[in-house]
Amino acid sequence: MKFFFHIGRYFLMIKKTFGKFTKWNVLKGLIFREIDDLIISSTGIVSFLSFFVGGVVAIQTAINIENPLLPKNLIAFTTRQSIILEFAPTFISVIMAGKVGSYITSSIGTMRVTEQIDALEVMGVNTYNYLILPKIIALTLYPFLITISMFIGIFGGYVACISGGFSSPAEFIEGLQLDFRPFHVTYAFIKTFIFAMLLATIPSYHGFYMQGGALEVGKSSTTSFIWTSVAIITANSFITNILLT
Repeated sequence: MKFFFHIGRYFLMIKKTFGKFTKWNVLKGLIFREIDDLIISSTGIVSFLSFFVGGVVAIQTAINIENPLLPKNLIAFTTRQSIILEFAPTFISVIMAGKVGSYITSSIGTMRVTEQIDALEVMGVNTYNYLILPKIIALTLYPFLITISMFIGIFGGYVACISGGFSSPAEFIEGLQLDFRPFHVTYAFIKTFIFAMLLATIPSYHGFYMQGGALEVGKSSTTSFIWTSVAIITANSFITNILLT
């Protein structure tokens, strides 16, 4: 029953987030700050991970293609499919649940512990809208981050494949174009947008309704990461079954 209580309170929180909007002059500054904290500051780690994971995927694919009759362009084809369909939207989102999710939970949780949220409520501010909506709006730009991940991941596979002598540049480019389906990119962005909403709201929920002192901030961040990751993996399964089967 406690699980259903949290589910109900979570959806009520989302409803309250879109009521009694904060003044635009204030909200605008909060949105730009969240874009910097949640999106721009994550570009480095996302690019680093994407490049090397793309390289590893290409190398492992090349090593496992032992049959000389199989064309070398399958290396690029497999790298492209792995990165676009799963690695960039799903794996990166789980990592972001740790980086971005923990930041959101700890920042809102700290405001709860220090009674800043209570002070805002006394002044008549809709704290749901003031604290959570800027994060939701900022994470609507999350698909751009995943686009960067896709590009750099495939580029990492290209560099690893060419430098390792597994295929020629022409064969790799040919493999990237082999049986390309634009809907796969659409599918990846649909998943990414849903994951972005989960990344914005679940950590916010754990931070906003946190109880206790400073010690509980760390515990709430850990709990937030676990439940956000579970939600992302579960949503990924449902979306894949609906859109690709």
